[in-house]
Amino acid sequence: MRRGRPRPIRRRDRRVALDRPLRRAARSPLRRALSVGLPTAWGALAITYKMTCPLAQQNGLGARIVTSAVFFVVGTGLILHVRRALLRELRQIRKVAGAAQNVLLRPLPPRIDGLNIAAAQLSADRGASVGGDLYEAIATEHGVRIVMGDVRGHGLGAIATAAAVLGSFREAVHDEPELGCVLRRLERALTRHLRERARAEHPSAGLDPDSPVAEEFVTVLLLEIRRDGEVYALNCGHPWPYLLSGSRVEPLVRADPLPPLGPFPLPAELVPTDCGQLLPGDALFLHTDGAEDARDARGCFFPLSAALAEAVRENPVAVPQAILRFVFAELLRHAGGRPADDIALLVLRNDRWARGTPVGARGSDVSGSAARARPATTNPQPTNHL
Repeated sequence: MRRGRPRPIRRRDRRVALDRPLRRAARSPLRRALSVGLPTAWGALAITYKMTCPLAQQNGLGARIVTSAVFFVVGTGLILHVRRALLRELRQIRKVAGAAQNVLLRPLPPRIDGLNIAAAQLSADRGASVGGDLYEAIATEHGVRIVMGDVRGHGLGAIATAAAVLGSFREAVHDEPELGCVLRRLERALTRHLRERARAEHPSAGLDPDSPVAEEFVTVLLLEIRRDGEVYALNCGHPWPYLLSGSRVEPLVRADPLPPLGPFPLPAELVPTDCGQLLPGDALFLHTDGAEDARDARGCFFPLSAALAEAVRENPVAVPQAILRFVFAELLRHAGGRPADDIALLVLRNDRWARGTPVGARGSDVSGSAARARPATTNPQPTNHL
């Protein structure tokens, strides 16, 4: 096989590539015409048989059986045709919805600036890939900044609020040098979103105190992992992550969090909590409260810390993908296959050893190796190597 420069795209190849969408568009009117014409032909066949066939005019038992059989075949054909059309539309809708949901909650790359990362999310609503839980990790000049949040409620109704918070975070982490300023940007974005929702639901009366919008809130955890491994956090009502260090599993810090975003304004001074240093080989396990609140058939909560301790015993190196896979499997087994609330899990391990790697683009590690491509999304999603 010859190797060398890649073959240039010829004009004919470009024309063929451009003609494919046009051919699909040309086939769609024909497909619509067939979807309408086939039921019409089946109905016309049944009416023609009833009006013109001499057998259909007779009142004998045999003639009635034949007529019933004809109409049964026609009706079955119509039902199968409609079913195929509905299934085709459903597949197309799911494909479009999956693409839109992947844009909202993007699959994380396996490495970000020397941190090995694995994440997964499961929506409580069947048919939805994402819900009210959100997470993101971005490498910036200030360090790797991570957000994990949980919107009040679950499923499709909380997606718009999660999108507002995530969009603000993705922009603010690059602009704001201080973690507190990032949190204030998230608060302003949430306030604007809730005001617009209230205006849409109550255009004349303003924000109704008894409306669901007035009670909306988001728990948010912001982490900043600097190049020397120092970890700083701002927590607004979210569960603290667990620190996995060797065989130890313990909360990262035990400080009281701030109130969730939404019901109460942020304090005038926001001082990030110093969480210590994330040493090489140590890992952080971030989660939403849906993980700890998952119940089994007897109503018992999921023992997350015990599951993490067992996962560390099974995987002493604390490989994020293995930890995530083990905990997710135990959680689903405990909840009987489908928890009642959205669940998001994120595991990251410090793989910066003797020398740090320079900060590259999101999802890249430019320490002498090529940038890694973003992995494809699988189900449950988004995830990388679950």
